[in-house]
Formats: sequence, structure tokens, C-alpha cells
Amino acid sequence: MAETRSALVTGSAGFIGYFLSKRLLEDGFRVVGVDSLSDYYDPELKRRRQAHLLQNAGFRAVNQPIETPGLLAELMADSEPDIVIHLAAQAGVRYSIENPRTYVESNLIGTFELLEAARAHPPQHMLLASTSSAYGANTEMPYRETMKTDHQMSFYAATKKANEAMAHSYAHLFDLPVTMFRFFTVYGPWGRPDMALFKFVRAMLRGEAIDVYNHGRMMRDFTYVEDLVEAIRRLVDAPPVRPEADEEIADHDSLSPVAPWRIVNIGNSSPVQLMDMIDAVENALGIAADKNFMEMQAGDVPATWADTQLLQSLTGYVPQTDIRDGVRRFVEWYRDYYQV
Repeated sequence: MAETRSALVTGSAGFIGYFLSKRLLEDGFRVVGVDSLSDYYDPELKRRRQAHLLQNAGFRAVNQPIETPGLLAELMADSEPDIVIHLAAQAGVRYSIENPRTYVESNLIGTFELLEAARAHPPQHMLLASTSSAYGANTEMPYRETMKTDHQMSFYAATKKANEAMAHSYAHLFDLPVTMFRFFTVYGPWGRPDMALFKFVRAMLRGEAIDVYNHGRMMRDFTYVEDLVEAIRRLVDAPPVRPEADEEIADHDSLSPVAPWRIVNIGNSSPVQLMDMIDAVENALGIAADKNFMEMQAGDVPATWADTQLLQSLTGYVPQTDIRDGVRRFVEWYRDYYQV
């Protein structure tokens, strides 16, 4: 009988963390989930997600901030996870302008605590979340993992780029296999209330106008959450290996020449105009939106588009849920959850 694999997931009560933890449990993993249940958005949504996970005997919840000194080292010593998936972070481009200190505490100090814990108790593979916002001021599209990314447009993106560099140094120094993934505008049921889709649906059902930034001239590579989770699950079993000194690395591969570390985009590779997404919401709700057309918000970028060649070559998989199908599923969940 195969030995049960174990995972430590940070941010397990979050939007992506919930779906990923659920998938790992379904695949027979034992999962330790760490989440502070912070009040950045409605903690009740996080508690409800966690309650679903706790129905599985293989799940253990630890409700503390990841930046708590020694917490992650203690958990990893105790649970000896085969894999670690780091999703906990202070999210949001716009909030990072208002409250940057929380990003230092969670994204920088919290990630440092995780890397130190892994140094003391090395897992077989560490997978850490980054963001498409790391591409910053780049205008060449689609975004490739091998592009130079030195001009982040928000403090949130800057902390995530710093996480990539921090993890690379630990991968190099301590031979820790690390995969960083850059997410592209993830959406779906149980999503975050600060994201555009959630805001649009909530406002339209209340008969309120929606705010449309940059006068609708925005394009996003929307990625359905279960597609994202499928990609992460496949990457779990594709840890990077430190290359030999004379080894040739493929042009499209972000594998470090000096460490078992790489970056992988996870996106639909099919960008959608913001107005087309709003049209999908209108169709799913049967409501025409009253639109407030506004200027671009500080720290935001007009477009994102993922090159997914590396993801496909590593896993054989590319996300492909159509925006209309994904929006319809979100609306169905929203109406059921809020009984509207």
C-alpha cells in the first residue's frame, strides 16, 4: 500500500488555498493548513471555506499568522511535509498603497519564516505563489518567464518579486527545490470580495453602478480557479533539479543555472477585454450594468497575458475554461451563497 503523502499549505482558508487543499485531500494527502483568518475581507467567508475542509479527517487547521516567529518551523518539524505550498500573503494591488506595512509582515517576513523552516526541515518540493503583477512595466506580450522583471508598479508586486529572489537564494544555498508560480487574475466560486468579478456581481444585484477603470480599456488573462489548481497539482510532481555546469537549458525554461528553482506562469493564455467580461456578467445575471467609467488606478497595469509554453512542457496541461462558463459558475455560487 502506497504511503500517504503530506502537505503543508499556507493560506489554506483563502480562495485559492481552499480549492488546492480540497484537491490535495481528494488525492489522498494529509494536509496541515495555516491561515490567520485576517479581516482584509470578510473572515466569515474564510471560516466557511475552512469548515468544509475540516469535514475531511486528513485536514488539520492552524489559525495563526505565518510571520509568527518559529511557528512554521515547529509545524514542519512536527508534520514533516513532503511538499509545501505557500499561498498565504497580503493580497491586492490597491490596498498596498494604503497599508504597505501589512505586506512587509506577511509577504516578506512570513516568507522568510517559511524559508527558514524549510532550511531546517527540507521538503521534497516547495511551491510558492508569485503574481503576474511582477511583470510590471513590461509591454511585450505574452509575458514569458524568462523576461527581465525589474519595474514593478505596486508595492504588492515588489514584495512578490522579492519573494522570488529570496526563494532563489535558499534554493541555491540549501539545495531546496522551489517552483514559483505567477498567477494571472484568478476567479471563480468562493472568490475574494475585493476582486472585480465579485464587486460587479454584488453591485449589479443591488441595483448599483459598477466602477470601470481606464474607461474599460483593460485586458486580463482571466484564469478559472479549478484550472489553476489542476496546474499546481501537476507541478507538485515536477520539482526542478539543479542543472549540471555544462547543461543546456531550453530557451523557454526559467530554470536557474545555479539552483533547483524556476518560475512558471499559470494563466489561460487567452486575454479578455474588460468590457467582454462585463458582458459575460450581464448575460449570467440577466441585468444590464450601469457603468461608472473612471481613470486607471495607481499601481495597476492595462493588460496581462501569459505565455504558457513552459507550463505545458512541464505538465502537459494548459488552463482553458472560457470566461462565460467561469462567470456563470461564479454567479451560480454567489446566488446560492448569499441567497439572492
